[in-house]
Amino acid sequence: MSLLTVSEAAERLVVSSRQVQNLVASGKLRQVARGMLDETSVERHMAVRGGSHKRAWSEATAWGAVALLSGGGAEWMGESQRSRLKGRLRELNAAGLAERTRERADVTRYAAHSSTGDRLLGELVYATNVADRLGLAATNSVDGYLAAGDVTAVVSRHGLIRDDEGRITVRATSTNLVIVRDLMQRSVVLAALDLAESLDVRERRAGLDALDSALEAFRG
Repeated sequence: MSLLTVSEAAERLVVSSRQVQNLVASGKLRQVARGMLDETSVERHMAVRGGSHKRAWSEATAWGAVALLSGGGAEWMGESQRSRLKGRLRELNAAGLAERTRERADVTRYAAHSSTGDRLLGELVYATNVADRLGLAATNSVDGYLAAGDVTAVVSRHGLIRDDEGRITVRATSTNLVIVRDLMQRSVVLAALDLAESLDVRERRAGLDALDSALEAFRG
């Protein structure tokens, strides 16, 4: 594990040390010792935020964006909200979309026993055949959505250990998982957003390309 001091993280993120401490407090960055941060958590934060300091959309708006780009109706939003969001989506590129929708879930990565993955998949909402659909090689990583209120129990039941380089990614959301599952099945947009946060260059590129295609079709 590579470490960064608070000041080094602040310099890399182009923010103040106080802002870094706020990111630690909110769980966006991982502090592993007093004044020392896990470098991988900083890199992941940079991958999502890019060079932008714009505020992310609320969780409801982020999921609304996923729904609209996936051909859904985002029924939980009012008519005027949907209209404004459609206008915003027509102005965004893929990187901007990934940055603005990052609050759709709280993302935590874990390490676990090699046999845990298959059992865990039974409790997560995840994309199937995403590698084939986006032209990527299959991996043994596990990546899926879980109701925020169930995370503690699932982590305990499967013996998951927090590790920013772990192969298991849990995305905790307060959005109804029925909605998440429907959007995951409708299109590759949600899976592409997840890939756009990856530190793997090929995965990130595949995610961004798929998002650009979805935005272009939406502007249509």
